[in-house]
Amino acid sequence: MNIHEIYIKRCIDIGKNGLGDTRPNPMVGCVIASNGEIVSEGFTSAYGGNHAEVNAINKVKDKSLFKDATLYVTLEPCAHFGKTPPCSDLIIKHKIPKVVIGCVDDNEQVAGKGIKRMVEAGIDVTVGVLEQECKEHHKRFFTFHNKRRPYIILKWAETQDGFIAPESKQTKSPVWITNKVSRQLVHKWRAEEQAILVGTNTVLEDSPSLTVRNWTGQNPIRVVIDRKNKLSKRLNVFSDKAETIIIDEQSADFSQPLAEQICKVLFSKQINSVIIEGGAKTLQTFIDENLWDEARVFTGSTGFENGIKAPDFKGKPISEETIKSDILKIYRND
Repeated sequence: MNIHEIYIKRCIDIGKNGLGDTRPNPMVGCVIASNGEIVSEGFTSAYGGNHAEVNAINKVKDKSLFKDATLYVTLEPCAHFGKTPPCSDLIIKHKIPKVVIGCVDDNEQVAGKGIKRMVEAGIDVTVGVLEQECKEHHKRFFTFHNKRRPYIILKWAETQDGFIAPESKQTKSPVWITNKVSRQLVHKWRAEEQAILVGTNTVLEDSPSLTVRNWTGQNPIRVVIDRKNKLSKRLNVFSDKAETIIIDEQSADFSQPLAEQICKVLFSKQINSVIIEGGAKTLQTFIDENLWDEARVFTGSTGFENGIKAPDFKGKPISEETIKSDILKIYRND
């Protein structure tokens, strides 16, 4: 790795500190180096707060350091007024002579405008350092703006014999297939994404809360498919612990491909990522319409012998790991 790549890699690592908090903004990371040393770092604040570049610039007490500085950032500095002023203007104001950018922001509000503004101000701008790694880091942001839908993560747990749930049970609560460590990991994932979605049957059978109980972080927005609005508002999914959005016949056309209709609703509500947690019918709907980006599939250590079959899913995992008694496989839809 050359020095530019080392610093952009550091920007990516820093940017991850904003995961789950910056949404729907991208979780940008920024490093300012002067005379071969890092003098400041910053990442995007929670939505409505400062962008990464602002946080990094504000931390530098000795502004004279800027005259020999290079600012590194994962994503092109913005050039428009939103919740905060343009970051490109702030960089120009402080006369930072060099800027190194991981990837261009192709959101039409930016799309090269920040780069153009800085170049016209005489700044030496380098673009495309660790570009693919930066695009991967900003996958939720790019999916939302380029595909006009959320980044979609499918998640389920299945038994050794391929079932996602028993055929019948005594109580309206989940029957756990995975161990406590795996379940805690799922709560961590919930805190990282903007929304979580389930179907009517899952709510009726399990009465889930769909909150972050075993992790620290924001509860995701709960999205429930309830075509006929038949679910009781006394169910856990309607508690005041998180916002709940209902997908019914008023908001979606159930005569058309359902996953596509759901994506349109979520896009209109500025939701840039969602975990689909069930049940089998809902998951299969997104698989069949090929509307998914990641699948995270646990296999537990037990079997049901009969029950509700896990989704019909084919693919080669990009990773596989053992979590105590469970196996977790991650798939990507390329």
